[in-house]
Amino acid sequence: MEPRFDLMTNRIGAQVAKRFYSAGLPIRESSLPRALQELVQLRASQINGCGWCLDVHSKEASAAGETPLRVNLVAAWRESTVFTEAERAALALTEEGTRLADAHQGVSDETWDQVRKHFDDDQIAGLVTLVAMINASNRMAVITHTKGGSYNPSMLTALSN
Repeated sequence: MEPRFDLMTNRIGAQVAKRFYSAGLPIRESSLPRALQELVQLRASQINGCGWCLDVHSKEASAAGETPLRVNLVAAWRESTVFTEAERAALALTEEGTRLADAHQGVSDETWDQVRKHFDDDQIAGLVTLVAMINASNRMAVITHTKGGSYNPSMLTALSN
């Protein structure tokens, strides 16, 4: 499939992207570990099949200090030994928050209890917002067939200017 539309070359699309990036600044600057933020976004992007976001967040995870092993195993985090209980809670929240249509209860009480156990209120606000924002980003990129493979970290930095 060829890309359908480049949101970044469209006036409205570029304005929305800049504001969307800015809306995420409080999360990026929070006490929620940057590497965990990237793993959460990576997992949601895997579920949604977003090649662009997989490219972005695998490279950003590496830049945040994640090892290739953990980046590669995030797709099978339940069947691996390299994630902490807190990371598992965040990844479970990510999956359940991404697959809302797959389960009538949305995020389970068990998952929510695990998130509450491991994260403070500001970190939870960051996680909930991060899951919502990456799902929106995934949808924009999937709808327009935005391809992965060409991401350079300076691309997102340019949005903050």
